[in-house]
Amino acid sequence: MANTALITIFCPDRPGLVAAITGNLFDQGANFGDTGFTVLGSGAEFAAVCDLPDGLDLDTVKRSLQQMPELAEAEIGVRPFAFDAEHTQVNHEITVSGGDQPGLIARLCEVLGSFGANIVTLNAGPGPGRGMDEYVIRITAWIPERRATACLTTMANTVEALQLRCNWKSL
Repeated sequence: MANTALITIFCPDRPGLVAAITGNLFDQGANFGDTGFTVLGSGAEFAAVCDLPDGLDLDTVKRSLQQMPELAEAEIGVRPFAFDAEHTQVNHEITVSGGDQPGLIARLCEVLGSFGANIVTLNAGPGPGRGMDEYVIRITAWIPERRATACLTTMANTVEALQLRCNWKSL
């Protein structure tokens, strides 16, 4: 029987980083579930829920990652994943763009929360090649069907009041 681990890595960003990490874990027999990677300034964060084969313990996985030259400066965590590996469904993708403003992410999340929505992923940062003149927020969420129209209308009104752009699609 496989055991499930949460593997987290925070380190300086560099080309080939994701390939090196996933290759190492694959070579150890890890089977990837939910996996995420994001650049945070000049750093990078990788997180994955992985099923590990029988006989492969968490310390062995961590030692193998620590020996990688790409992860020489990394903070590496390998621990049991105590939650159900099945995640919440997603039924909407929302993109908000325009100028960055203090409290913007909090305000948008409050709108979603007030309608009982569950944010599954949220990514925010400068738009490609435009610096802080174009800030883009991408959200995937589960919104209760009976409240989706009201939620998305409120989101659109909030975004318009902030002089930003918003689009979404149902999945």
